[in-house]
Amino acid sequence: MKKVVLAFSGGLDTSFCCIYLSRDLGLEVHSVIVNTGGFSEEELQTIEKRAYELGVKSHTTIDETEDYYRNTIKYLIFGNVLKNATYPLSVSAERVSQATAIANYAKKIGASCVAHGSTGAGNDQVRFDMIFHTLVPGIEIITPIRDLKLSREDEIEYLNKHGVEYSAEKAKYSINKGLWGTSVGGAETLTSNQYLPESAWPTPITATEPRQITIDFEQGEPVALNGDKIGAVKVIQELQAIAQPYGIGRDIHVGDTIIGIKGRVGFEAAASVIIIKAHHTLEKHTLTKWQLSWKDQLAAFYGNYMHEGQMHDPVMRDFEAFLQSSQGTVTGRVFVELHPHRFVIIGIESEHDLMSNKFGSYGEMNKGYTGDDVKGFSKIFGNQTIIWHKVNSKD
Repeated sequence: MKKVVLAFSGGLDTSFCCIYLSRDLGLEVHSVIVNTGGFSEEELQTIEKRAYELGVKSHTTIDETEDYYRNTIKYLIFGNVLKNATYPLSVSAERVSQATAIANYAKKIGASCVAHGSTGAGNDQVRFDMIFHTLVPGIEIITPIRDLKLSREDEIEYLNKHGVEYSAEKAKYSINKGLWGTSVGGAETLTSNQYLPESAWPTPITATEPRQITIDFEQGEPVALNGDKIGAVKVIQELQAIAQPYGIGRDIHVGDTIIGIKGRVGFEAAASVIIIKAHHTLEKHTLTKWQLSWKDQLAAFYGNYMHEGQMHDPVMRDFEAFLQSSQGTVTGRVFVELHPHRFVIIGIESEHDLMSNKFGSYGEMNKGYTGDDVKGFSKIFGNQTIIWHKVNSKD
């Protein structure tokens, strides 16, 4: 019997795949869930129990949280990556990490097939397929939902026929939770003019009183929250727990899918949005204008290429080297105030702050030059433009 490794989350699509792969295709199913920081131990145990109830031969949990941060999220922070100035790539980046881990697991157990529950309309199908082709070339890729062109109603009916209860209400919203944010998809995100109802958001708004927090960065990485040095992953997790109940970081992203159609997805990502804005503020104080300019340009490409699943292209290592190099002086503390539905970056403290009053104050005389120096500089700096206007003037 051929072995198939199934990327498994316990949701509707992958539950369907479990039954279909074993009962209809006669394969030996080995389910794998890759935890990228979105599941509690209790949730992982529930998912494992469900996998065995669905008839898998084996189920494995792979914890990629630390590697996910170190290999992916870290560079999204360094680059202040928000796709279309909105979306922190909560799912895009996660899928790359998950697909890579699943490919490596398939090699480890000698599987002849890999399977995933992606539909034929979104980005995940391309990310998973491409990474499998790259890391386990020649392996058979099975995608039942895409190949059979199934609706969610079709899947529910199939599962119920095979003795697996799955209610339409439970399947109403598709929720994906990870370290860098939670995505929410439903009927409203399939339209262009509707917003998700309050009941669709995984985290209800319960915090209403303003609260000040601090985030400490060392060479671009968030290492402490409120003075407690707990490391980057813990900072993200604890900040998420504090800030998400304010409703911060809720939005709907509208973007271009890899296959060329427009798509909408809701997300709540308080920690990632706050960290990116806090980090960017610290950079504006500690980097030169051309460091900031080139970072913006390279990071935009890096984020888009990651979004498209291209993390194994060697050019991404080149971009990462640049981003890492740029963070040498991005060390300091950022002060943030939380409010319902919004946050305010109050300011920063850093020994690398280029606004240091040792060199002068903005709007006043700088101590490094005189007014006469500026007069001469202004003439020279605009010299070519002045010449162009003299040569080409019609007066």
